[in-house]
Amino acid sequence: MANRERERDLELLIRERERDLELLIPVSTPENVPPISSTSSPKSPATSTTSTSSHNHHTSGREAFSKVIQSWASKKFMTGCVILLPIAITFYVTWIFIRFVDGFFSPIYNHLGINVFGLGFATSLIFIFLIGVFMQSWLGTSVLTVWEWFIKKMPLISYIYTASKQISTAISPDQTSKAFKELVIIRHPRIGEYVLGFITNTVMLNRRSVGEELCCVYIPTNHLYLGDIVLISSKDVLRLNLSVREGIEIVISGGMSIPKLLTTMEPPIVPPERIPQFETPKQ
Repeated sequence: MANRERERDLELLIRERERDLELLIPVSTPENVPPISSTSSPKSPATSTTSTSSHNHHTSGREAFSKVIQSWASKKFMTGCVILLPIAITFYVTWIFIRFVDGFFSPIYNHLGINVFGLGFATSLIFIFLIGVFMQSWLGTSVLTVWEWFIKKMPLISYIYTASKQISTAISPDQTSKAFKELVIIRHPRIGEYVLGFITNTVMLNRRSVGEELCCVYIPTNHLYLGDIVLISSKDVLRLNLSVREGIEIVISGGMSIPKLLTTMEPPIVPPERIPQFETPKQ
């Protein structure tokens, strides 16, 4: 009896060990079959559509916000460029001009051991002022006449000197030697179009035995260096209430400095003795 009880106890122990081993070893599941949790529930088509539309709405909102930020930043950047560009150009051109003028007398001061920036520029300004005072005298005028005679004998340099002198004379403060006498507008090249021009001279035209006064108008086409010359009747010339310097600024700036309102002045009355009368030839 004791032996049988021992055998039964051994069998029970063996069976308990086998159950324990079965509980410790995990049961393998198929790879393609996802695990099903008790809390998960299948989503309906309406729920998936709602989540997709909300995602698209958030994406489009972000894109619109980024576009607004980019547009605002680009506008502010361009505004800064528009403000700083003329200031930078002005300072750059001024700096180049100062260094250029300073370079005339600064080597002399450097040779003397005086290294002060701007001293050559100040000396150049004083030198230009003294040249202006000297040229107003009789001796200066004589020296200038001899210099111009010598320059005009040179074939190529004479043309450059003559053109540059005409431009400088046009903006000269000396009212007696102005090349550009008045700023006018004329109808050119066709009816309904107006152009700015400068009266440089007046001539008399003999037509049908009657003299007619014509104005020689210079119309700049490339700043002030190149242009057209038009002979037009003084009656067709509209004189503006602007000075020659203001007209030059308008031409150089490409029309950006032109006033918003232009008014014309009355043409000068030509005295009768200035209008010559030509007699008809007797046959």
